[in-house]
Amino acid sequence: MAACDLVVVWITCPEDDHVALASSLVDERLAACVHVLPAGDSIYRWGGAVERARERQLIVKTTTQQVSRLRDRVQELHPYETPEFLCLPVSGGDDRYVAWVHAMVGGTETGDDAPPSDVTPGD
Repeated sequence: MAACDLVVVWITCPEDDHVALASSLVDERLAACVHVLPAGDSIYRWGGAVERARERQLIVKTTTQQVSRLRDRVQELHPYETPEFLCLPVSGGDDRYVAWVHAMVGGTETGDDAPPSDVTPGD
């Protein structure tokens, strides 16, 4: 397992907007994979009041090189004024999975968009 320059980005999204946002990020090669967690309730303070919303958590796998472009695109597409965008560094990973992520966001794939057969996207 080698050190890598992958990041995992957490983004919350309204329950009804997650498919369009996640699909756009993958289609535009800003993310190799977006894992969508089941809907849950978020309770937070906004505008001086405690708010409650039904949201989905998106877990985005990408490279450090794509973070700025990813953040800009999320700002354009996301319905919130200030969407959650938390970028967590990855300290290492399976070399084949890391290479697959790079290929998916860097456009260097060899025509096969699937990860190696023993690597499941979203892991």
